[in-house]
Amino acid sequence: MEEKPKILEEMEQIREQALAALDQVNDLESLQNWRREMLGRSSAVMTVFSNIGIHPKEIRPMVGQIANQVKQALETALNERSLLVKEAALAHKLTSERLDVTLPGRRPVEGGLHPQTKVLRRIYAIFAEMGFQVYRSRDVESDEYNFELLNIPAYHPARDMWDTFHVDAPGQVLRTHTSPGQIHVMRENAPNPVRAILPGMCYRYEQISARSEIQFNQVEVVAVGRNITFADMKGTLKGFVRRLFNADVRTRLRPSYFPFTEPSAEMDVECFVCGGKGCSVCKGSGWLEILGCGMVHPTVLINGGYDPEVFSGFAAGMGPERISMLLHRIEDIRYFWGNDVRFLEQF
Repeated sequence: MEEKPKILEEMEQIREQALAALDQVNDLESLQNWRREMLGRSSAVMTVFSNIGIHPKEIRPMVGQIANQVKQALETALNERSLLVKEAALAHKLTSERLDVTLPGRRPVEGGLHPQTKVLRRIYAIFAEMGFQVYRSRDVESDEYNFELLNIPAYHPARDMWDTFHVDAPGQVLRTHTSPGQIHVMRENAPNPVRAILPGMCYRYEQISARSEIQFNQVEVVAVGRNITFADMKGTLKGFVRRLFNADVRTRLRPSYFPFTEPSAEMDVECFVCGGKGCSVCKGSGWLEILGCGMVHPTVLINGGYDPEVFSGFAAGMGPERISMLLHRIEDIRYFWGNDVRFLEQF
């Protein structure tokens, strides 16, 4: 029975040393350190529990009871000291930190419109002034509307211009352009005149780079009626560009090719960076391409429900991301959909 006094003496020393150390604790960090040192798995108290088997059987219950009492005493002291330390910390904070309630509050950070939403709304407003209505068409299109009815049959080499996403449903694709909306809006309004813009997201299976993305906005412009000419198209688009950029901007039309328009053209605007003198942005040409356009092909008019002998029309397609890049001199199209707050907050 010589073991009993020795255990009692050791446990009493552990308790006294721990409580003495606790009296010196004055902050929360030191309090956590004391808890790990005195009540952690490797602490002296917990070691007694793990080594209880080395004592004779007749005193093991007593050893466990004593160790448990010491553990409870330390935990009680810890809780009491925690309250005192927290109260002292709060009192220090209240006396050291001062708040002037007469100062105006800080305005919370507010979200804003996406830069592309702003540009799209600006485009809508300009065309609304010219009598165009906004028409929405679906993102998932049939091959027939996306290609066939736009004078792009299955064997046509022009299909290589659009790297297409095909969906599980047979004959269904993610639209590669907003041009299918031309057929929808014409069929809904034929034989009445049409004057509409068709904004929407387009999808192409392309290599993502600073100049190209797999998804992007596009705005289609279509006007169908009697005696619409190429001059009407030129005047409409020129008026749009002047409202969008500035009244003095120069424009030009270059011959091009699109299966659904004939004749076809591309419109350039004078480079804003160099003023037409030539720079790295315009690749030395002094001009920046902003849209493709042309007179609606007779086949497309027929597919839309119009007689090409009586009706004519023009169509144009523009990329708002490209327009934003020109307006704000943005060098990488990936910024628009990267959701980097540092970029978005600039707008």
